[in-house]
Amino acid sequence: MTGGTDSNWLSTILSWVVPMLLFFAVWMFLFRGFAERQGMGGLINIGKSKAKVFVERETGVSFEDVAGVDEAKLELMEIVSFLKDKDKYGRLGARIPKGILLVGPPGTGKTLMARAVAGEAGVPFFSISGSEFVEMFVGVGAARVRDLFEQARKAAPCIIFIDELDALGRARTPFGGYGGGDEKEQTLNQLLSELDGFDPRVGIVLLAATNRPEILDPALTRAGRFDRQVVLDRPDRKGREAILRVHMKAVRTAPGVNVGDIAGITPGFTGADLANLVNEAAIFATRRDADQVTMADFTEAVERIVAGVERRGRLLRAEERERVAYHEMGHALAAASLAKTDPVHKVSIIPRSIGALGNTLQRPTDDRFLITASELKERMVVLLAGRAAEEVIYEEISTGAADDLSKATDVARQSVTRFGMSPALGPAVLEEERQQWLGDGARLQPRDYAEATAREVDLAVRGMLDEAAAAARDLLHARIDDLRAGARLLIERETITPDDFPPLRRASESKIMPPARDRAAVSSSSS
Repeated sequence: MTGGTDSNWLSTILSWVVPMLLFFAVWMFLFRGFAERQGMGGLINIGKSKAKVFVERETGVSFEDVAGVDEAKLELMEIVSFLKDKDKYGRLGARIPKGILLVGPPGTGKTLMARAVAGEAGVPFFSISGSEFVEMFVGVGAARVRDLFEQARKAAPCIIFIDELDALGRARTPFGGYGGGDEKEQTLNQLLSELDGFDPRVGIVLLAATNRPEILDPALTRAGRFDRQVVLDRPDRKGREAILRVHMKAVRTAPGVNVGDIAGITPGFTGADLANLVNEAAIFATRRDADQVTMADFTEAVERIVAGVERRGRLLRAEERERVAYHEMGHALAAASLAKTDPVHKVSIIPRSIGALGNTLQRPTDDRFLITASELKERMVVLLAGRAAEEVIYEEISTGAADDLSKATDVARQSVTRFGMSPALGPAVLEEERQQWLGDGARLQPRDYAEATAREVDLAVRGMLDEAAAAARDLLHARIDDLRAGARLLIERETITPDDFPPLRRASESKIMPPARDRAAVSSSSS
């Protein structure tokens, strides 16, 4: 009898394969969860677009929710009309622009406007950020661009919205292939190809937003791709009133609240700033257990946004507090005495979080798009009036006017070098203001003139500042009684308005003023 072993080859294979399959299944389950938490979506979906699709009922935004940008709204209404009635534009051979670029400073409502277009048209809305196209794997961005446009073709008519386009469409350089730039260039090239490849008559509209249009690649902004640029700028006074009315619907305001007055003390505010202002005012009213939001709450909210949070815990010595009161009253009296300055709204000696020991808030009467030479001079007089008040009362200056001096020097230098307002130098632009992006960008002022011209610039700037300082001292010497009385009241109450101290109101024709060549104006100032 011969012995042997029975070999079951199937069980042997299964004993090896089944554990491997189980191990692979567990590993894929864990990896997929990790990838989704990291936003990778797994290996299979890595080339898929991350665009979020919103239908009309989900956007919940219409043109009624967008205020203060009427010109931009009119231009985008054509897009809505095209999406609703494509045959209307095709009968004369016209075509809708392939791409529309929304340009404006941060907070002006570019994303909100794009969603409003989709809400008005009632079409699917693909929304994606420019930074979501590019990831660690080369070729992923280009694949996502292809996938996005493929989804859009299936859902046409629709709107594709790319937010922060500058993250994707930055201008290419000769060294773009180094340091990871090659992936971005591939993604941009694919986007350019898709823009050339799709027909807008099928009902696909491409919207994009950026606050840095100057860094976009010229191939992206040429005709036939992003055909039209729609500018959403900071709103004027009328626009601010409209925006405030939209946001104030959600809060309970007191009968005495005047939207026009709030718009008057918020020059330069964007739509996002105004929304934040209304929310801050409601928080102030809630904090004091009030039933309604009053005008005082809005004023306090403006001060918080502009000057920072009150720091009542910062205790000043009696001498310092008195000096700050004279300093701020000097600003306020100069603003009330000069013809072309904004009226005083509020004066305070309560320290703020940004380092200001006091502030003088002015309320512009209207929006200004041009500033005359006399208005710039008045601006310098008011800026230097705080320091002048210390000289008049104490015959000594302090460090509290550092910010005022910086602003006054900047006004004088720009008057000389950019606006050609110096008789000695003539109508020449010696320095140009170059902004790195829309909004409060950093200024680069290259010096490209001779040493002799630089000396003349310095002398002209110093002359303008000396003239403004002398005018401020003369004005305060003439109103010394009001200066002392106002400072005493300010020390007593910490915060006053023209209703509390009538000399801060706009004076009549008989008011004391220096000669017209010495006047200046400012919106606000702080110690």
